Formats: sequence, C-alpha cells, structure tokens
Amino acid sequence: MEPAASRPPSRTGLRLALLAFTQLIVALDYNIVYVALPDITAALGFTAASAQWVVSAYAVGLGGLLLFGGRAVDRLGARRMFMLGLVLYGVASLTGGLATDSGALIAARAVQGAGGALLTPATLALIYRGFAEGPERNRALGAWGMAGSAGLAAGSLLGGVVTNYWGWEWVFFVNVPLAIGAAVAALRLLDADPARTSGLGGFDVPGAVLATAGSVLLVFGLASGPEHGWTSVRGAGALIAGAVLLGALLAVESRTRDPLIPLRLLRNRSLATTMVVIAMFQGTLGGGYYVLTSYLQPVLGYSVLEAGLSFLPLTIVAMIAAVRLAPAMIGRWGVRTTLSVGMFGAAAGIAILVAGMPAGGGFWTLVPGSVIWGAFGGVAFVTLFVSAGTGTAPHEQGVASGLASTAKEVGGAMGLAVFVAIATTGLDVRPDKSHLLDGLHTAGWVAAAVTAVGGLIALVLKSSSAPTAPRERTDSTNLEEVTP
Repeated sequence: MEPAASRPPSRTGLRLALLAFTQLIVALDYNIVYVALPDITAALGFTAASAQWVVSAYAVGLGGLLLFGGRAVDRLGARRMFMLGLVLYGVASLTGGLATDSGALIAARAVQGAGGALLTPATLALIYRGFAEGPERNRALGAWGMAGSAGLAAGSLLGGVVTNYWGWEWVFFVNVPLAIGAAVAALRLLDADPARTSGLGGFDVPGAVLATAGSVLLVFGLASGPEHGWTSVRGAGALIAGAVLLGALLAVESRTRDPLIPLRLLRNRSLATTMVVIAMFQGTLGGGYYVLTSYLQPVLGYSVLEAGLSFLPLTIVAMIAAVRLAPAMIGRWGVRTTLSVGMFGAAAGIAILVAGMPAGGGFWTLVPGSVIWGAFGGVAFVTLFVSAGTGTAPHEQGVASGLASTAKEVGGAMGLAVFVAIATTGLDVRPDKSHLLDGLHTAGWVAAAVTAVGGLIALVLKSSSAPTAPRERTDSTNLEEVTP
C-alpha cells in the first residue's frame, strides 16, 4: 500500500467528498419519501395509518441490522461493507420504483434499510479512522453533516419536482445512478481493506442473531402500534419479544469471549449519553417532519412541489450550520456545551414553528421557526456523532457507530409512532382539518419539550472545554491528513 506521505493531498479531499456524498444519498432518500408520501398512499392503497410503513419499513431494516453491520465493518472491512451497502441500496431503490402494490414497496424499503445498515457504520468508521480525533475529525464530520443537510434540502425539492412531473416512482429511481456512481468512485478512492488476521470463527454469530431479531422486533412493534393498537400482537407482542431478546443479548455478550457488542463500550459515558440524546433528537426530527408535511399538504392543501420548496429554509440553514457553526462551536465550547445548546436551540425552533402553524398560515409564518430549528439542529446532529466517536479504539469504531446509529433509528421509529398517534387521535371520529391541526399542534409541542429534555441530558457528558489535539494515526485506512 502506498504510504500516506507519498500520495497526493487531494486524495483526502476526494475521499471525504465520496463519504459525504454517500451521506447525501441516504439523507436524500429520507426526505424525498416524505414529500411523495401522499401520492404513494393513493397509488398503492395505503391507509392513513399504514402509510407510515413507507418510512418505517426502512427503519426496521436499518435499525435491526445496524449492530450487525457495525461489527461486520470491524471484522470484514469498511470498504467491503461500504460497497455491499451501496449495491443493496441501489438494487432496492430500483425494486421500490417498480413496485405495483404496498407489500412489494415495503419489502424494497426494508432491503434499502439493510443496505443502509452496512453503509452508515462503514462511512462513519472510515471518517473516524481516517481523521484524527479533535479539530480535524470535527471538520470532516461537519462536511459529512453538511452533505446530509444538503440531501434533505435536495430531497425536499427533488421529491416535489419528480413526483409532480414524472410520478412517485422516481423518488426511488433517482437513487440508482447515485449509488452506482458512488460505488465506481469507491473502487478508485478507498484503499483495500487490510488482510484479516482471524477467520469467521471470531464473529459472534449468536450475538448477531439476537441483536438483529431483537432490534427488528422492537422497531417493528413501535411502527405497528399506531395502526394495529399498542395491545395487539404486532404492537405490544413485538415490543415484549424484542425486549426479551435484547435482554438475552446482554446476557450472552457478558459471557462471550469475542462479543458482537463489547459491554465496556456501554460503560463509556460519552457513548451511552450520546445514544440517549441521539434517540431523542431523531425521534423529534422524524415527528417534526411528519407534523410539517401534514400541515403543508392535508391542512393547507399545498402541492408536492410547494411542500418541497417549503422545506428549503430549514435544510439549507442546517447545511450551513453543520459545516460552519458546529466545528467552530465544538472547538470553542467543547462537545457537552455545544450539544446542549444545539438541543435547546432546536427545541425553541420547533416551538416557534408550531406557533407559526395557524389554520390560515402559509410559507412565511413557518420561516422563523424553520431557520432556528435548522441552525441548531445542524449543530446538534454533527456534535452527536463527534461525541459517539470520542475515546473509542480504532478497531471498535464500527460497532460504536453502529450503537449510536441503532439508537438513532430506534428513536426515530419510536418518535414517528408516537407523534403519528398524537396527531391522528380521534380522526376516525372527527375526520376534519380543524381536528387534524389540533393534533399536529399537540404533537409539535411535545416534540419541542422532548428535544429540550435531550438538552438537559447532554449535560451529563464529560466536560471538554478545548478541542483535543491531533494525534498520530494508527488506523488501517491510511487516509492522508486534512489541511485546514
């Protein structure tokens, strides 16, 4: 392998651009589906409650396999899992666009999630291992977060455009050339994974089975509750079974010589606190997007294109905040203070957004809350992943990012289920816009409160008032140093 010092410095920028572009693809798909949801519901026969499965099926596949994906990255190589994740993502996107019934689309979305479960920890591990902890990594994660916000912005607009002119199918087809392009670039830009020194015998198969089954059942139960009832087999039954399997996982991992999840990682205050806060952040993010989309389309009667354009202030501001504000704030204030400020600011933005949602409102009444939520949410998002990778050994960055990402997806599924339930309570009795608006307001206020609680929990993190000094790399990816 060519030494880092002898390679052109521009390769570092190109590699970071590739990793950031991959995050853009994942974020693009997240928001593009929200905007197209009403058309998908009408075309494939979803009900108002079951439509959430277009989003939740992805969360089930992603959240259920992230722990497995994170360990697979550590064991089998970040580049291999990055490539496999892109292939799964592209194939599933093509299948989703070709779907002719709700079942086929839900299955395709679950496979997309499986691709994301490999892609997300692989991308984060390549960043964690390739950029020294401290200012260098903060800048890299800022670029990664900016790309995610850009994907959300592009998803809002692109979802409206392609659905309006070409049909909802294209919100899935658009991912195919993007995934192919990223895979081709990865072959040239990412170093081959180092030779493995141990065989598959070192992989914790029982732990992988328990983690996957338990996580899938937990997310499935959360997603099923609003439609089938929280006391049903699909709701409470799946939740109980998932909790039992995850409890069994902890017991197995405590006795396993080479566990899927080293339990000492959960005793890392930074990682454990980050997992709690990121679950709350993602839960209110998904709930907030649902509230805003439902206000713009069912209540105000916006077209998909108009709704997509209405998301732009929020996501563009988040993109700028991720790449500019977050690294600077972390460098000046440290992770703990920056994360707490980000969460409190996001809570204020959601509250102001909800206050700007009257029956006769419109785009301009939403702008102040959107801008504040976007700015502080962009800061919080980057800071959460800086916190997740702090103090973790290079060979365990994959599972650490998998744990943080699992908490993120479980929180997102839980938040969506809860906020859909709050917003739609009583609609079967009073199916009118006024009652829906009341439910959306209630859901929005709850989301703001939960986000603020996340800001308080962030204060549990260890104080770090100054950025960590760059250190010499020992990782296997041999990415070159980033120049400011």
